[in-house]
Amino acid sequence: MRSNRPIPAAYLIVLDSVGIGAAPDAIEYGDAGASSLAHTAAAAGGLKLPTLEAMGLGNIPGLIPGGGSILGVPPVDRPTASFGAMREVSRGKDTTTGHWEIAGLRIDQPFHVFPPGPPSFPSELLREFEHRTGRSTIGDKAASGTAIIEELGTEQERTGAWIVYTSADSVFQIAAHEEVIPLQELYRACEIARELCDAYQVARVIARPFVGLPGAYRRTGNRRDFSLAPFAPTILDRLVEVGIPVTGVGKIADIFAHRGVTRDLHTTNNMETQAAILDLARAGTDGLIFANLIDFDMLYGHRRDAAGYARAIEAADRFVGELIEVLTSDSLVIVTADHGNDPTFRGTDHTREYVPLIVCRPGRPGASLGTREGFYDVAQSLAAFFAIGPMPFGRTFL
Repeated sequence: MRSNRPIPAAYLIVLDSVGIGAAPDAIEYGDAGASSLAHTAAAAGGLKLPTLEAMGLGNIPGLIPGGGSILGVPPVDRPTASFGAMREVSRGKDTTTGHWEIAGLRIDQPFHVFPPGPPSFPSELLREFEHRTGRSTIGDKAASGTAIIEELGTEQERTGAWIVYTSADSVFQIAAHEEVIPLQELYRACEIARELCDAYQVARVIARPFVGLPGAYRRTGNRRDFSLAPFAPTILDRLVEVGIPVTGVGKIADIFAHRGVTRDLHTTNNMETQAAILDLARAGTDGLIFANLIDFDMLYGHRRDAAGYARAIEAADRFVGELIEVLTSDSLVIVTADHGNDPTFRGTDHTREYVPLIVCRPGRPGASLGTREGFYDVAQSLAAFFAIGPMPFGRTFL
């Protein structure tokens, strides 16, 4: 049971895909040798992260076998925050698996991944989708999102068909030109696909609208994720049950099928998300503020753009510094990631990695948190912080 003390504020910030070294089972995923943060730093000639460096980010690789170092971010003797690494226990390396485990769940049966194809999707799934949406489909294979709209965008504009495609993740993605198919029709088609994909245990259906002319198509910020509903209560559900507000920033509400979120601030990029978090902090918002910074993954990891990845990390470092300055001593800040997406690695898919863990209580000294078995230590720690009783999995690091 939660005590009657005033509700404090906890900021849980997920740097989407910023892994910190190949997990012990990375070879099973074809990811041996991946290291998103270290390889980005090397490709950029070093990173300048004064805030995260002071908090102990450079100390984390030393906790991981073969962790190496982050060029430009050395270990420090007296970190201002506690630091550690977390190893994912669930099977998978996607957004939903990572966020759900962070929120307290363990996924022993991985989500369904469609074959690369073509074809990728079961014929009966596509037939029903086409029947219910009144439009045909093209694509039907695993592909890079930017590549497939360049390949099929002109045909999509001419025919009005849906571009449907998948990836190495558990996803059914639908792309359409915004001037050919209105956004609300695209979103409704995603809702239909979500219903149909439930039977296959597909983690996410994703709307991928784009604009532009042939040869110069670009995806817009009107992406939406339609997730499978969590199969058990998460820390978000537990907090809401006892009257503690949960604010989702970015795509958090989408990832949890809008369950356990009392306020949804939908943002489309890191800049918007960081600004929204700072506004919440300056307003003295209480409860859990759970945010995802998407640009690392969406704009730079999948596109193998190490330079862009590096710039985004340095911008996030400045943001974390601003956030710490406005928080009170009873606040909690947790900075972590949901998986890796090494921008220097082969292919365009996520990478199975450890993720960094930075835990800051303003004004309190830091310490090593070691290597944690399970992202769900975050949920267990939030349960302890808000005094609501333990979660089923994990050990608190507070």
